[in-house]
Amino acid sequence: MTPRLIVSDLDGTLLGSDHTLHESTVEVLRALVKQGHHVALASGRHYHDMKVFRDQLDIPAHLISTNGAYVHAPDDALLAANHLIPEHAKTLINLPRPPQVRLSLYREGGWHIDAEAPQLLSLHASTGFTYDVVPPGQMDINGVGKVLYLGDPVALKQLETQAHDAHGNGLHITYSTTDALEIMAGGVNKGVALSSLLERLGLTPSDCLAFGDNLNDIEMLNLAGEAQVMANAHPALFDRIKGAERIGHNGEAAVAEWLKQRFGL
Repeated sequence: MTPRLIVSDLDGTLLGSDHTLHESTVEVLRALVKQGHHVALASGRHYHDMKVFRDQLDIPAHLISTNGAYVHAPDDALLAANHLIPEHAKTLINLPRPPQVRLSLYREGGWHIDAEAPQLLSLHASTGFTYDVVPPGQMDINGVGKVLYLGDPVALKQLETQAHDAHGNGLHITYSTTDALEIMAGGVNKGVALSSLLERLGLTPSDCLAFGDNLNDIEMLNLAGEAQVMANAHPALFDRIKGAERIGHNGEAAVAEWLKQRFGL
């Protein structure tokens, strides 16, 4: 049997509509690891936010966090860290934006946000991950894995244009949801991180099965030999993935159901 790498996004994909792991998802992934397969979780979430789900799965999973800025081994060793050029981070922090758009920085140590935003914490209710409020003028421009803007899509589109005009290919710009604009260093995304992980494991892209639901999954899904797009995915995603298969809804544990069929569990 050729070992496979099963890599999945979290929100909208592996996690249910309540942002928790379904019991069948836990069972299936544990069974696949026992058969000798590898598992990786790949998310825009912070590493400390993702660890909770890995601990619940209780399997030796690699973690690709902050949209590929960081890669951690199952024993928590940091395998890769890719930060924005400090001057680029400074530009992004200082871009003019409406007061209702929240600015966040993800760095190795945690999550900094420019103002209180308790409504954002519901996404992290099951993990307990939370932010530290840091005024923009006091934000450290060094060691930034990603800059995240949250708010009105029209305002985010303007910020996207300004960021691209300022630094172009020096940035990787994507969306995790329509109201979440995520910016990493150029060349940093889930696909690049996945490629390095496959090499580390001695596997090829054809040995990889990937699952995703949003635009920040594009590079990862296009790299994998088998790409599965969720029924609840962003409307533009399916057509942007070569050879993609559309599967069920994340609220119905569709990843687990598909894996059961694929591996005869």
